[in-house]
Order: sequence, then structure tokens, then C-alpha cells
Amino acid sequence: MTDTVPVADLVDQNCHGVLRTELGLGTFEARLGASRAPAAPGTTFFDTQTGFAVRRWCPPLLGLEAHCPPAHYLARRRELGVAETSRRLLRATGVSAHLIDTGLPGDLTGPAEMASAAGSQAREIVRLEILAEHVADTSGTVDAFLVNLGEAVHTAASTAVAFTSAVAVAPVGGEAPRVAPEPPGPVRLRAAAGRWLARREEERRAARLGAGGRGGGGVRVEPELLDHLRWSAVACGLPLQLRLGAADPARLADFAAATEGHGCDLVLLHGYPHHRQAAALAGRHPHVYADLGTVPAWTGARAAGVLAEIMELAPFGKLLFSSGGRELPELHLVGARQFREALGRVLGGWVEDGAWTRQDAARVATMIGSGNARRVYGLG
Repeated sequence: MTDTVPVADLVDQNCHGVLRTELGLGTFEARLGASRAPAAPGTTFFDTQTGFAVRRWCPPLLGLEAHCPPAHYLARRRELGVAETSRRLLRATGVSAHLIDTGLPGDLTGPAEMASAAGSQAREIVRLEILAEHVADTSGTVDAFLVNLGEAVHTAASTAVAFTSAVAVAPVGGEAPRVAPEPPGPVRLRAAAGRWLARREEERRAARLGAGGRGGGGVRVEPELLDHLRWSAVACGLPLQLRLGAADPARLADFAAATEGHGCDLVLLHGYPHHRQAAALAGRHPHVYADLGTVPAWTGARAAGVLAEIMELAPFGKLLFSSGGRELPELHLVGARQFREALGRVLGGWVEDGAWTRQDAARVATMIGSGNARRVYGLG
């Protein structure tokens, strides 16, 4: 049996709040998938790496046997109630600090509630797209919007621990906009802001007329406006998390090169399955870091192999743990437990082979689990 190296304290450098409401079997299961699409007829998302990990790690914390049937687990969850279930699962993660992206919709706990439930420190990550929507709702003209947006970014920087923004993926049959290596000029910026505000107003009008609009909140931010927001965040000096999703990290190469020396660290989030490219980009630039979030949860029993691939390409001081947990406290727990087990197996194997000393393995485990995040986000 491969030796393991214990991974003690964790800083979850990107996660979300958990639901305050109870869920039935179907609604719970839907949140185990990587998207909101339903499982194929006759199948279940419990039959995924994430589903098996939930059944392995979570039932014992609620007084059940590991791998019990999902229906039994959900019944026990309802018996305990949402608050108690969340408290038990979050406190078992061993996370001492949660950095929470508060930009997801839904009835989710905020940083203060997460800190209370988990017994941890909690800080807010501000999502730039949501910040722009809030400012747009209170600004009547394009000029007022741009002035208010600049003020809002600087105000958020005084309390937030980081900003975050999505990297767009290519539409079907098209090409995704690149992340620009320079901010847009005033003419292009004003035109982009005008187009976006006009489309939001069209959505509101459609919603009022009952035409199925979303009230303006679901209108994708114009690429030039998003570039302006990112560069505004860079100027503030807080870390900027870039959510990759299915986007190729290579599309960030020019932006990474252009922001070097500006005093803003870039953190590439959720790079799997492009994890090797994300790790390589982190290895090329002193201010770029690679997040390990979603790897443990989505790869399950394969997590150790994927982590080893990332560690081939990025310096160990450039890797950061996160659970990426959202809505379900189970995903927070699975992310932490799977990460600990996977990293412990990787480092333990190298110790067993004589390639590393146990002392060095423990030091690197602390760096990746919490030390790097404490340095990047100034957590002390």
C-alpha cells in the first residue's frame, strides 16, 4: 500500500455559499452534475465520480454507513435539517478560511453565515459581471454608468479579497473573444457600454410584455466592457481569478504577459480538462497561479493521477487548493477530502520511492493546501 503524507490546514480559495432550503432527491441529484442539464432518462448523477465520492465521505458524518443508498442519505439529511447538515459537513472539511464568490444566484449563505457554520474565516470574492449589473440598475446614462462602475470597483476592492471574471467559451460555429492584452480606448468602451445597456433595456421590456425576457440580468457583458472591468481590477492590485470553464488557457497568454509587473496576481480557476495548459502558463509567469479546484471532485478515484500531471508543469508555490463547492455542503466536503487523499497519495508515493523526504513532502503539502493562498490573498 502506498504511503501517504497528511495534508493539514486548508484554505478554500474559491467556493460559494450553500443552500438554505431543503432539497428532494431529484433536485439534490441535479446539483451533483457539472451542468444544470438533467441526467439521461433512466440514469442518475449519483453514478458519477462525484456521486460516489458523496456516498463515500458524507453518510458517516450524518450517522450512516458509507455508500448507503441515496434515498437513505437524503432521508437522514431531511431529519437533521439543512442547518445541522451544513454545520456537520462544513466543519469536517478542515478548512480554516473560505474565500467565497458571492455572484451565484439562489438562496445561498453569505460569508458571515459560512464562517459561522464552518467555524472558519470567510472573505468575499466579487464577481465583476454581477458588479456591472448592479451598477447598471442604478445608472441612467452611459456616462453615469461608466463613472459609477469605476467607483464601484474601487469600493469593492476596499473590502473584498479578490475579483473574479469568466473567460468566454466559443459559441457554436464561432470563435470566442480573446482576453485583450490592453484596456479598450474610451470610444470603444463607451460604444460597448451603450450596446450592453440597450440590450438590457430590451430584455426588461420583453419581460414586462410577457415575452419571456429575463429582466436584463441575463444579458452577457460586452467583450470590450469586460476587458475594461478586468483591467480596472488589475489596477486595484487585488488578485484576479479567471474562471476558465471549458476555455483553453492559451487564450490568456497575451493578457498574462501584459499584466506582468502590474502588482496583480492572476489565478486560473477550474482548468480541468485543460489542467496541463493552465499549469504550464502558471510556470511561465511569476504572477500567474493555477487552481486545483474541481479536479478532486470531478475526477474522483483518478484525482491523484491528475494532480501529479499538474505538479509536473507548475512550481509548487504556484498551486492553490479550492473545493469549488457550490449550493451543497457535500461538494465542499468532497472537494476537501478528495484533495487531501489525492495529494497525500502523490507525495507519499514520492517519499516511498526515495525521491523526496517526508519533511519536504509535508512542507509542499502545506504550501499547496494553505500557504500559497495565504500569501497570494494576504490572509496572514
